Amino acid sequence: MQDRINVGIIGTGSMGLIRKAIAEKHPALNLVALSDAHRPNIPRTENYSYYEDYRKLLDSGVDAVFVAPQNKYRPRVVIDALNRGKHVFCEIPPGRSVKDMQDIIAAEKKNKGLVLRFGFNHRFHAAVLKAKEMTETGTCGKILWMRGIYGKSGGRDFESIWRSNREWAGGGILLDQGIHMIDLFRYFAGDFTEVKSFVSTSFWNISLEDNAFALLRNRQNQIAMVHASSTHWKDTYTFEICLENGYIIVEGSLSPTGRYGPEEKLIVARRHSGNGNNATGSPDESITSFDTDASWEREVDDFIDCIRNDAKPQNGTSHDALQAMKLIDRIYRNDASWYTRWKSTGK
Repeated sequence: MQDRINVGIIGTGSMGLIRKAIAEKHPALNLVALSDAHRPNIPRTENYSYYEDYRKLLDSGVDAVFVAPQNKYRPRVVIDALNRGKHVFCEIPPGRSVKDMQDIIAAEKKNKGLVLRFGFNHRFHAAVLKAKEMTETGTCGKILWMRGIYGKSGGRDFESIWRSNREWAGGGILLDQGIHMIDLFRYFAGDFTEVKSFVSTSFWNISLEDNAFALLRNRQNQIAMVHASSTHWKDTYTFEICLENGYIIVEGSLSPTGRYGPEEKLIVARRHSGNGNNATGSPDESITSFDTDASWEREVDDFIDCIRNDAKPQNGTSHDALQAMKLIDRIYRNDASWYTRWKSTGK
């Protein structure tokens, strides 16, 4: 393959534009084409080719594609790209259902030698990377439990955007943003075997959930609790890890919109034994702040390395995506009253 990898971007919404900005400045990438059937008025320059039909982009000579259309279209685009011999970086969620992800994996198995990667970029946030290092080295002992809150306040047009449309999105706040927290739970503690949940549409006039509460437990008796909400009137991101000898908290999440704060904090503390003059319940905390986010670049670098070295991704794999989708499906189904009503009426 030539020194630079020819890439195209399919879908030019917020995520597609993030990938576009990275591809334009990355020395290993040559952005040659964009495609978006639903945004015919995207700004155009002579630097790229433009296609409303993404299949024409796939046939234009690109080596790899970033797939970022609405959830409804992602599985078909990924499968078509793999079948045309293209390396694929797909945003998450990878589709609307577990079956969507199973169909993608079937195409991946038929097209060995291609790199397929999914955008679980939260694994690459600086605070999360440091927290992962600390848990793996046993700095504070083994993990006892985890808790995650991913909440946003919706917005003036929230009820009319495609992410609030059942046909286009497939799921609400749990699938849209909660999937990142679910992936972090798996990243730190492996797979979970038990699920208890409550799911609701409590405020917004949409056909999807605006709140999901779930408890997960694995075979090591580690428990994780997640709350994904679009009625959290203050945009909030908190990921807590309680360990035998202390705790680690990631507070805030740097994002292109800045809605979860101007910085990301890593808070670390060791528990007091209660001996001597140390008061229990009030440990000293060490706080490290991060004001820049290189997670997007890190995961693209990983994608490029896998292509160049003919290697399989170790993060953001199809297995990671499938297991996250399965857990989300179980969370939906575990609240039987909500799931039955949702299946029958979409409300």
